[in-house]
Amino acid sequence: MKINFKSEAGFSIGNFILEFVQSIVLALSVFVLLYLFVAQPNQVKGSSMVPNFTDGEYLLTDKVSYEIGKPQRGDVVVFKAPPSEPCSADECEYIKRVIGLPGDRVMVKNDKVYLNGAELNQSWLPADFITVPGAYAQEGVEVIVPPDQYLCFGDNRSYSRDGREFGPIKRNSIVGRAFFKYWPISSVGLIPTVRF
Repeated sequence: MKINFKSEAGFSIGNFILEFVQSIVLALSVFVLLYLFVAQPNQVKGSSMVPNFTDGEYLLTDKVSYEIGKPQRGDVVVFKAPPSEPCSADECEYIKRVIGLPGDRVMVKNDKVYLNGAELNQSWLPADFITVPGAYAQEGVEVIVPPDQYLCFGDNRSYSRDGREFGPIKRNSIVGRAFFKYWPISSVGLIPTVRF
């Protein structure tokens, strides 16, 4: 009996290559769909969110939650930088914490934040962290967050350029809610929920 090893080997190698290419295309398609509609990776740059987020950390941003719900106070959000910022909205994204919702009254006074007339208990920050005023949130001046906009501050107020300077951001500039840290390994885990 004569066996043609070459044709059988050629057939199995061809099948392997075809299946491999199909697997790669499927994996890339799933990744693109997830990236566009479900979650996207983001890297923390700078120290504006210390101590809760540090420079170089990688996290996943949930892009679905705000399609069915609205941002909440305490959410950590990624948003396109306002046009007034040094980088254009197409090139740069910021990560900050939602402090004021539409209609909320926010005031910075004596290094503290006041929300709707009451001092905000910022338990997620070290006790010695202070909040300095800015061009928008001026010392002792109460501001009202406009409809469909959100006032966001960095956690590290002394080293954060945020809503205190450039004011509230529009809802449609929010990319999503940061929900999971995945790098470095020492910080892997869900991002704690903060509510106030």
